[in-house]
Amino acid sequence: MADVDPQDPSRPTRSKLSIHVVTWNVASAAPPLDLSDLLQLNSLNLDIYVIGLQEVNSGIRSLLSDTAFEDPWSSFLMDVLSPLSFIKISHVRMQGLLLLVFAKYQHLPYIQIVSTKSTPTGLYGFWGNKGGVNICLKLYGYYVSIINCHLPPHMSNNVQRLEHFDRILERQNVEEKNIPNILDHDLILWFGDMNFRIEDFGLLFVRESITRQNYHELWEKDQLIIAKKHDPLLREFQEGPLLFSPTYKFDRYSDNYDTSEKKRKPAWTDRILWRLKRQPQAGPTVSSLPTSYFFLTLRSYCSCMMYNISDHKPVIGTFDLEFIPLMLNPLITMMPEFLWTLENDMLISYSSTPDFLSSSWDWIGLYKVGMRHINDYVSYVWVGDNQISFDDSLNQIYINISDIPETEDEFILCYYSNNLHSVVGISQPFKIPLRFFLKDNILARLTWNSLCGLRAALNSW
Repeated sequence: MADVDPQDPSRPTRSKLSIHVVTWNVASAAPPLDLSDLLQLNSLNLDIYVIGLQEVNSGIRSLLSDTAFEDPWSSFLMDVLSPLSFIKISHVRMQGLLLLVFAKYQHLPYIQIVSTKSTPTGLYGFWGNKGGVNICLKLYGYYVSIINCHLPPHMSNNVQRLEHFDRILERQNVEEKNIPNILDHDLILWFGDMNFRIEDFGLLFVRESITRQNYHELWEKDQLIIAKKHDPLLREFQEGPLLFSPTYKFDRYSDNYDTSEKKRKPAWTDRILWRLKRQPQAGPTVSSLPTSYFFLTLRSYCSCMMYNISDHKPVIGTFDLEFIPLMLNPLITMMPEFLWTLENDMLISYSSTPDFLSSSWDWIGLYKVGMRHINDYVSYVWVGDNQISFDDSLNQIYINISDIPETEDEFILCYYSNNLHSVVGISQPFKIPLRFFLKDNILARLTWNSLCGLRAALNSW
């Protein structure tokens, strides 16, 4: 939602988005039946979901099936979120690491997917059982990098964890012009099973501290908190207070910490960090916000202890993002109000901004409201092939009426840019008037009546 400048109501001054981040080592388990608490479905008005999973089932058989079909977690999350107007806009998977981003459909024209990358760090840097996956995007004109990671385990591997952290960060830069270094991005969201442990204290002391919710003494020996004190770059990453119980390691299907022979010491292995590019702030003598303003506030940071399919508990963080949009208008404006038919075709009108570079591989998709992802179209047309007319203010293409279902459902139109690999224009929901199908129905009835009449005449003869 955007506020407006009272002196110039046409100029938005600030916009606000709510972002919900989930990290969960699922230990190869299938999704539970109810994700309402994990996704905060009943209590929050959200705009974007960022979901990072580790140890998704990554056997050979699973990877082969996921190549041809959606993996069970992606499919389940789309089933849950699509009825709420969330669309999967991007994903990246590297073996057991899975990163998904969902957004409400009205934000799609303002989100451009810049790149997706995988950085393996396991087995001498070549195996993807450990490492990070990244989605880089532009959000209303601002660069945002999202990283889901799985770092090396065990108490003794802390130095290796920090080395992998640095290596993942170094390899996220996109080698294209006009795309800044990742450290110049406006926001980095970094989360995952980081595997940092609690040093020195014994198992009994740690468990007693957890029982008493006396966490502050444990923080002093948390390896990540200690590392942030000594590493200038890591110190720039912020984290909310650890006011929840350590999320590892539990007996599966229970709320009991590890009772196996190894009796691993509980730890906050699952973390959510963020780093904001330094922003100019309004000074005491300046009441207005600077032209470029982008600020993130942590609303909540907690674990979801009710889920027990894994030896880890999921961690969630909800953020409020406040910014002045650098992109005020979509590159493409769809005009479903100008839908009309010509012969057996439905014409679609749209306009583009002067700086939009179209491609012959651009296409427009027709979707039912509640679509799961960008390939979930009812019908589509290539803009170059089906173009009827174009000028500086209006373009028109056609869809064959036979490719459109005759239904009372609501639809939306999306313009997909091949150059930007993103949706750059989306219409408001609309219904297709049944009169579009009337001519074909009348013709069908007339043909059927004629055949019936001919048959009756032949029988009587």
